[in-house]
Amino acid sequence: MTYELYYWDGIQGRGEFVRLSLEEAGADYVDVTRGPQGMRAMMKIMESRTAPHIPFAPPFLRDGDLIISHVANILMYLAPKLGLAPADEGLRAVTHGLQLTITDLVAEVHDTHHPIATSQYFEDQRQEAKARSAEFIDNRMPKFLGYFERVLQQNPEGPEHIVGKSLTYVDLSLFQVVEGLHYAFPRGMHGFATKYPALAALHSSVRKRPRIADYVKSERRLAFSEDGIFRHYPELDKDAA
Repeated sequence: MTYELYYWDGIQGRGEFVRLSLEEAGADYVDVTRGPQGMRAMMKIMESRTAPHIPFAPPFLRDGDLIISHVANILMYLAPKLGLAPADEGLRAVTHGLQLTITDLVAEVHDTHHPIATSQYFEDQRQEAKARSAEFIDNRMPKFLGYFERVLQQNPEGPEHIVGKSLTYVDLSLFQVVEGLHYAFPRGMHGFATKYPALAALHSSVRKRPRIADYVKSERRLAFSEDGIFRHYPELDKDAA
C-alpha cells in the first residue's frame, strides 16, 4: 500500500524528517500536496467536521484508514515497518526519546526567526530575532549538538549510529539537523567537525548512503529556503570574527 504524506507544498519543513526515512527505505509513498490533488486534499482532512482523529497540523501520514500526526509519532509508527528501528522494545523507546529531543531542537530553530509570534513576519520581529539567534548559537545549539555527540560516543555498539549498531530514523533526522544548521548558521557552525567529530562522521556517512545520495540530488529534495524551518538570514548568524 502507498503511504500518503501530507505537508505544506513548496518547502522541506518538518515533513523532510519523514521523507528521509521513506526515501532511505525505498518505500512507496506520495507527497500529496505536490501532486494533482494539491493543498485542497490536505485541508479537506484537517477541516473535516465528521472524520475521526483529524490532525491539528501537518505533517501527517495516511496509511490506509489510519492518520498519524507529529514527526516523532509518525516515525515511531513507520520505522519498524521500514526497518529503521531497533528490534528491542526498550531501545525503541530510547530512539523515540532522541527524536523528541530533535523535536525540541527544531522548535528552537524556528523560534530564532519567529521569537514573538508565528503570525507576524520576520521583518516585524527582527530585533527580537537577532537576540534570540545569538542566544541559540552561543548556548542552545552547542548544548543540543554536544548532547547528541555524547550519545554517539557512548553508544555501546560504537559511535557509527545513535542507537544500536544499525541505521535508525534518528540517524537520518540528525543528518537533516546538521544540513539545516549549516544552511541557517554557516558562521555559527564554523568548526563543527572538530567540535563534534562523531556527529560529523554520522552526517557524512548518511549523505553517502546510495538512496539518500540519490534523493539529495533529485528534484524531490527541495532546497532550503526562507519559508521553511531552517532559514538563512545573515544578520541572525554569528558575527564574523
